[in-house]
Amino acid sequence: MIYENKELRNMMDIKIFVDTDPDIRILRRIQRDMVERGRTLGSIIEQYRITVRPMHIEFVEPSKRYADIIIPEGGYNKIGIDMIISNIKNILS
Repeated sequence: MIYENKELRNMMDIKIFVDTDPDIRILRRIQRDMVERGRTLGSIIEQYRITVRPMHIEFVEPSKRYADIIIPEGGYNKIGIDMIISNIKNILS
């Protein structure tokens, strides 16, 4: 697993974990899959329950502990995003 690979983690300048509440994640998925992919609510829920949620728990969530920065509230955290932008500008200059 990528998050367990210390050599790969050491190659990264910044490790960022964007944290969003599970209820927001599922609602976004439902809306996207119904509107953009024409899927039924039942098929979305089944896929989420059988595949998406277990994979998140096994692969995504554990990577949080290696993050340099954890941004709560996803893309709606202006202070966190501004901090990342500032850090990236610093690295590039």
